[in-house]
Amino acid sequence: MLFDANLTAKAKQVLTTCGEKHMRVATAESCTGGLISALLTEIPGSSVVIGRSFVTYSNRAKHEILNVPAELLQQHGAVSEEVVCAMAQNTFDMTTAHLTIAVSGIAGPGGGSAEKPAGTVHMATCTADGVHHIRQSFGDIGRTEVRLATVDAAMDMLLAQL
Repeated sequence: MLFDANLTAKAKQVLTTCGEKHMRVATAESCTGGLISALLTEIPGSSVVIGRSFVTYSNRAKHEILNVPAELLQQHGAVSEEVVCAMAQNTFDMTTAHLTIAVSGIAGPGGGSAEKPAGTVHMATCTADGVHHIRQSFGDIGRTEVRLATVDAAMDMLLAQL
């Protein structure tokens, strides 16, 4: 198994709840590089809930695939509330998903700034009711640890929306 029991249990809960509510989920990932969708699709039967996932690691990909305005990326940077909310909203608009989640962050080591240090992650969900954003500050705890902490926080966000 790729993920620990805690993450797998959360993913099963997301999929079960979505299945019961006849909801589909789509992801738009940057710093996690597809780990959120990998976790969800680790569960047998996930294809009933997961229809699409996007890994848009570069600004160009965010712009070309998710239609995030270039001006937004230039003005706020990829790791920002504005960009991650656009990622979540545009994924919602482009798919048949009822719930989307988008993440963008600085996994480290290093690579951050005083304003956005390593371990800073912006996350957003989108439903028909709108976009919900949170900023996480995991600290410079290591690249893998930041990415896995982001996946865990993403499961919590999805469960909170359900």
